Amino acid sequence: MAVMARAATTSDVFNAIAEPQRREILVLLRSGERPVTELAAALGMTQPGASKHLRVLREVGLVRDRKAGKQRLYGLDARGLRPVHEWTGGFERFWSESFERLDAFVQELQQQRQEE
Repeated sequence: MAVMARAATTSDVFNAIAEPQRREILVLLRSGERPVTELAAALGMTQPGASKHLRVLREVGLVRDRKAGKQRLYGLDARGLRPVHEWTGGFERFWSESFERLDAFVQELQQQRQEE
């Protein structure tokens, strides 16, 4: 029986960004395109290691690449993060309500102090 390729476990955006070094690559690419050698150096990893992470990010649509002379430049494609953004957006109401309750509590405390 053949063993499934590891890439199958990272076939969606959530699994791809679960790996800390891949998230760091995305952070580095926010400032613009970079070659794999620069990304590898910034992350303190080998070029083949960085290339593997970039391949996963490209497969899930978070990174695009283009040939520029003899090197390949990698860039962020943030459109691929839409499912993550939409999912986390579902928690926005929870945080807004929590902050509103905290704000009301602080105002109540300030009023009590002024009355004392």
